[in-house]
Amino acid sequence: MASAARAGAVAPQTTSRPLRAWQQAALERYEESRPKDFLVTATPGAGKTTFALTLASRLLQRREVARVIVVCPTDHLRLQWADAADRVGIVLDPGLTNAVGPVRAGTQGYVTTYAQVAGKPMLHAARATAVKTLVILDEVHHAGDGLSWGEAIEEAYGFAARRLCLTGTPFRTKADERIPFVRYEEDGFEGDGGEAGAGLVSRADYTYGYKEALADSVVRPVVFAAYTGTARWRNSAGEVVAASLSEAGTRSVEMAAWRTALDPKGQWVPHVIAAMDERITHLRENGMADAAGLVLASDQDDARAYARIVKRITGKAPELILSDDPKASKKIERFATGSARIAVCVRMISEGVDVPRAAVLAWMTSYRTPLFFAQAVGRVVRSRAPHETATVFLPAVRPLLGLAASMEKERNHVMPPPKAQDPEALDLDPLPPKEREAVGLKQWEALEADARFAHVLHGGTAHTGDGSGGPAEGMAAAPLGDEEEDFLGIPGLLTPEQTASLLARRDDELRVRIAQRVHDEDTGELPVVEDHPEEDDAGRSWRDVAELRREINRLVSRVSAKTSTPHAVVHTQLRQHVPGPPSASASVDVLRARRERLRTML
Repeated sequence: MASAARAGAVAPQTTSRPLRAWQQAALERYEESRPKDFLVTATPGAGKTTFALTLASRLLQRREVARVIVVCPTDHLRLQWADAADRVGIVLDPGLTNAVGPVRAGTQGYVTTYAQVAGKPMLHAARATAVKTLVILDEVHHAGDGLSWGEAIEEAYGFAARRLCLTGTPFRTKADERIPFVRYEEDGFEGDGGEAGAGLVSRADYTYGYKEALADSVVRPVVFAAYTGTARWRNSAGEVVAASLSEAGTRSVEMAAWRTALDPKGQWVPHVIAAMDERITHLRENGMADAAGLVLASDQDDARAYARIVKRITGKAPELILSDDPKASKKIERFATGSARIAVCVRMISEGVDVPRAAVLAWMTSYRTPLFFAQAVGRVVRSRAPHETATVFLPAVRPLLGLAASMEKERNHVMPPPKAQDPEALDLDPLPPKEREAVGLKQWEALEADARFAHVLHGGTAHTGDGSGGPAEGMAAAPLGDEEEDFLGIPGLLTPEQTASLLARRDDELRVRIAQRVHDEDTGELPVVEDHPEEDDAGRSWRDVAELRREINRLVSRVSAKTSTPHAVVHTQLRQHVPGPPSASASVDVLRARRERLRTML
């Protein structure tokens, strides 16, 4: 095909996939006025890329534009955009560099990064004005990462024919750091120091929030599982301080406890990673065979240490994805399409990257801005099938709990700031860097931190499982039924209190197993226990018990699929034929008998 034809003489093919309701509504809103600038705020996982490329295809077909330029945050997203454009018949070059002048023949545009535009804004301006161009600014808040970037974007695309700005969540900027092509309005929020003009929030032309996406089954509901623990550290004065993550009195103590918990030498991180791994195992055994998890680290040193912990706990090395690794994009693609259980990363898959099979997130980073939180959680909420949920394991500290609660509240285009009467909760910036050792002063040192389940969040309320949180409105906090673990991921089946009870019980069981594992690794032999069947199940034979439970869950799933009978009914029938307690507390003999019974049902 001639290059001129590919450049615009032949119209691109529109996608055969039907548009979601919000995408169609956003397109209709755009068509009403066909503005020069249009900002869409859509929750992560909602399908902003499909919307943007559909609009681009229509504009190309009508010859309102002859070129499409996409600007995105990272090199990996360049490839992702180019692949998505190719599926709708738009040829975008993801490899065009600043060393090349004109746009390559045979394409209808290209994909670049904000950093590249800042490197040579006049070059990109020439490309954007050579023909009528639609510029798509993906995650446009990145234009505010530095004043020079915003200036470069304005210089490069100030005279483009059309501009489409996309973001996954509303964002704020200071009055002197406005992002080009974005409209703002006052939100009544002042900065940490009370400075005026800090409360400007982006004003979208079309907004599609998390609550709307959840109602449309576009995204998964999120279960936030908060973990507390006691942290001990030595401050720069040489004093040993201990505090609970969830009960720290002041902001400085809370930050120090949080920092200690994230230290890879402590026990908080291994415990939460083990809980995360168990959740992945459960998802894989109950209908989501390729379920995976993401561990977000603060820096590369922590990421490497966390990766070693993952390997020690799971027996398999995770995918380690670092920003300065030239193979990072290939690793992300391999993880997204492969079968690895866990990826450990530093911000690399916090935004924009599509990993639909990721359903579990371990928050082990000190970042806690609303924008980063929403983008990172967005990596695990993309829905593929009914009854899928996402689980986020996070430290039980006020800044994160406040952000988690905000995802469950209805909001318009403004993510509510922390309550003004709680000035300590206004600290939404990353934790301060590690203290450097000064002459004559001892260095701050993390000593140890344990971990234990604290609560789940529902409707902004913490539910601990002991009755303190209270059931959801209109739902009775009935005792958990047979084999409740099969139902944790089905929205609406368990009350928040029941979910908390289940997670708390599992955490207690996990604590016993981890203690046993640590003892075995340290001594090289099994502990001495008295000859009691119950203790043997929980101690010496816990690995066998766990495997039996997993096998029973797999067999129940097969029986359920074969007979079109709900899992709950199969479990009830099973306990009628083989009496005894639920699997979580049943003996090895009972579990073996139930396994044999299930085999006869197939």
